[in-house]
Amino acid sequence: MRKNIVAGNWKMNLGYEDGLSLFSEIVNMVKDEVVGNQEIVVCSPFIHLSSLSKLSNTVTNVHVGAQNMHQAESGAYTGEISGAQLKSVGVTHVILGHSERRAYFGETNALLAEKVNASLKHGLKPIFCIGETKEERESGEFFAVLKQQLQEGVFHLSEEEFKNVIIAYEPVWAIGTGLTASPEQAQEVHAYIREEIAKQYTQAIADDTSILYGGSANPGNAQSLFSQKDIDGGLIGGASLKSRDFIEIVKVFNS
Repeated sequence: MRKNIVAGNWKMNLGYEDGLSLFSEIVNMVKDEVVGNQEIVVCSPFIHLSSLSKLSNTVTNVHVGAQNMHQAESGAYTGEISGAQLKSVGVTHVILGHSERRAYFGETNALLAEKVNASLKHGLKPIFCIGETKEERESGEFFAVLKQQLQEGVFHLSEEEFKNVIIAYEPVWAIGTGLTASPEQAQEVHAYIREEIAKQYTQAIADDTSILYGGSANPGNAQSLFSQKDIDGGLIGGASLKSRDFIEIVKVFNS
């Protein structure tokens, strides 16, 4: 049975002390207010990871993720970080293929496939992001775009390897814009993604794959989004920088 997951992406925000303070608030709120089986993943800048990992040990359903990693094991890659290094400080997840990495740093599906391989080699669960731009949405090409991102980014994996992958659908036109796909629009795409996974692997694997929505989810719209059949949680940007907002999103899955 697939998991409900709420992942926070802090992006390039928060100094060291502010990050520790926010994470401590989140951990304490999880202990006091979260009563479901949902998993929480906080993806912080690299400077926080080691300390957050130690703090996360006090609660079983809170994990720490990185926002990116290099595909190589080690070497002369100034400014980069490897899967082995992330694993060494207790990181369990890593965001790969975020639209900002694709747009600003030219990351291709082929490169991301290498990063996915490297993450799995080190026991890191990739949160693999796919999504369409405003132009691709309006032209009606978005299903083809999503299919290509899946095929070239993760569908080379074996069934056993793919079982460790989390998919995040992020309509690029809804990131940081305040726009949000309607619950019906988001559900349509999530159902399509699950169908493509079933075609590539099996229906059982598709049914067990967590697919997250990553387009400006907030406490006001999380309930309507997460109530959709094929939406298993969210990759949360701005709202993850406020502990109360983030926890209210997490609590949508309280049972």
